[in-house]
Amino acid sequence: MKLIEPIVAQAAAFAAIRRDFHAYPELGFEEVRTADRVAALLAEWGIPVHRGLGKTGVVGVVHGRDGGACGRAVGLRADMDALPMTERNTFAHASRYPGRMHACGHDGHTAMLLAAAQHLARHRDFDGTVVLIFQPAEEGGGGAREMIADGLFERFPVQAVFGMHNWPGLAVGQFAVSPGPVMASSNEFHITVRGKGGHAALPHTTVDPVPVACQLVQALQTILTRNLRPVEPGVISVTMIQAGEATNVVPDTCTIQGTVRTFSTEALDLIEQRMRALSQQLCAAFGAQATFAFRRNYPPTVNSAAEAAFAAEVARDIVGADHVQPQEPTMGAEDFAFMLQAKPGAYVFIGNGDGAHRAAYGPGHDAGPCTLHNPRYDFNDALIPLGATYWVMLATRWLARQA
Repeated sequence: MKLIEPIVAQAAAFAAIRRDFHAYPELGFEEVRTADRVAALLAEWGIPVHRGLGKTGVVGVVHGRDGGACGRAVGLRADMDALPMTERNTFAHASRYPGRMHACGHDGHTAMLLAAAQHLARHRDFDGTVVLIFQPAEEGGGGAREMIADGLFERFPVQAVFGMHNWPGLAVGQFAVSPGPVMASSNEFHITVRGKGGHAALPHTTVDPVPVACQLVQALQTILTRNLRPVEPGVISVTMIQAGEATNVVPDTCTIQGTVRTFSTEALDLIEQRMRALSQQLCAAFGAQATFAFRRNYPPTVNSAAEAAFAAEVARDIVGADHVQPQEPTMGAEDFAFMLQAKPGAYVFIGNGDGAHRAAYGPGHDAGPCTLHNPRYDFNDALIPLGATYWVMLATRWLARQA
């Protein structure tokens, strides 16, 4: 593994920064303390800071030895927000706030990019500009979309943008990257089945929405098996069904809610169209009515081919070809997708290991799975020098290649 030595020398300092972020997690668009700390560190290293994009976003600009005169620029993005869940870890840097936790590693993503920022600012052995994007509200708030709407790429016109996420289960020292779709679109649906309530002992006088809703839940799955091409991935998950207030009353309504995931807009269009038609027509067949609402949250995360190949090349030069593997697409979603819609780029996974690193905190700290969005999760600080090295090499080599 070829790590940048000055970054390795600062590993303990950035681990402490990461643990501070972990102890004081903030939700989307509320990352005031986190953003203040990021901005203060960037300013301390002589990096111009720009704030207010996407409400709490922070952008740092590092010009190379040419002062950025060549016009070439590359963007590196890290997310800062936490999740609305209670942490079950008991180590010293566990969340101080009940109901808020860095359970996805955004504290580590921020620390890795900060470590890279410090090195880039101290050395500047490149021509062009590195734009450091510290983004709020990835977890459902669409912070990337909001930063773009606030003029991110007009004010900082990069030619490409790159992102990175830690991945539990992938060994430390390994990367995964591939061209094309790597994460799915995220979408929500809300269906209200409207019948006619009444006494449960006199069902013939009612239009019971509950069995209609049950029929509809089953019917929705036929969209995947009979309408969507068999080689096209798609998920329809009903996650909530709500109806009724008493055991002897047929309710007036039953609501169905859930999520839809696809890797293509064409598949998503088909699924939404068929869900709407099935909801309305099936309910009508039972004498009920349906109200159908569909919300598209995040588009698919699609790596551009050239940038994905370049990211893999950089990773191979750091960890060796045997430790860079194809990135298996996941039905999870990521709002870096909005940035990839606006600019060429690539999103890579960096291995977070199996959670064994938590044992160093003392007896019992390795209990429970160390998976994303789990109350026992913790970012592995061993990734910080590796991730920061990747960022520095990626940025400097991309700028040199563009010359």
